[in-house]
Amino acid sequence: MRYLIRFGYDGSHFYGFQRLKNKVSVQKTLEDALTIINKKLVEIKGAGRTDIGVHANCQCAHFDLDMNIPEGRLKKAINSIVHPYIHIVECRKVSHDFHARFSVKKKKYVYKIWCGAYDPKKYDYYLLYDKKLDVDKLKVCASVLIGKHDFHNFVSGSRDNYDMEIENIEIVENGEEVDIVFTGKSFYRYMVRNLVGAMLDYHEGKCDILLLQKMLNNKDFDYQLSCASAKGLYLEGVYYG
Repeated sequence: MRYLIRFGYDGSHFYGFQRLKNKVSVQKTLEDALTIINKKLVEIKGAGRTDIGVHANCQCAHFDLDMNIPEGRLKKAINSIVHPYIHIVECRKVSHDFHARFSVKKKKYVYKIWCGAYDPKKYDYYLLYDKKLDVDKLKVCASVLIGKHDFHNFVSGSRDNYDMEIENIEIVENGEEVDIVFTGKSFYRYMVRNLVGAMLDYHEGKCDILLLQKMLNNKDFDYQLSCASAKGLYLEGVYYG
């Protein structure tokens, strides 16, 4: 029986999502719990990987069990083992051709920036930025990044293809907090963090729009801007419909 789970986690307590030898990861924690329930080894397939320190309000994964367990009972059983830093918010049966990664239609990431007075309780959950952000200036930069581009200058690691489309970037200001919301089908490794770093570099006058356009439109031009901290990044939504 194949199941899909939606869950959140506090990334400050894990060495990223992906299973790693001798490291506490989200994937390994969930697989250990499911193996206890199934009484046989279970592997999960996530909708994507998050790096060390990155959080999730809506991550998804699928897995197969040898038994048919009611969704509500399975959700409760998993939560009883993986708490307090992972919480399953939904568990449902899906068809055997469903894949948590390859069936994704859209993802949403939120990057949280705190511009107020230093607060140690926010250290693991925001980029603590000691300057006032000009939201209108960030929106100008965002308008350049939206759309189909070659994002090789904003991705860590080597890929065969760096083409991708960002559907929307929304800047949300709420008091001393500024959230940058990214929506698109897929995002490559470190991509959101590199985009936020570039937006902040632009905000601080370290680069201009012409440089950003060249980084996006010239496949032969290699240039590196800042990479924002993992702590402010959240996987906020995974959509299949």
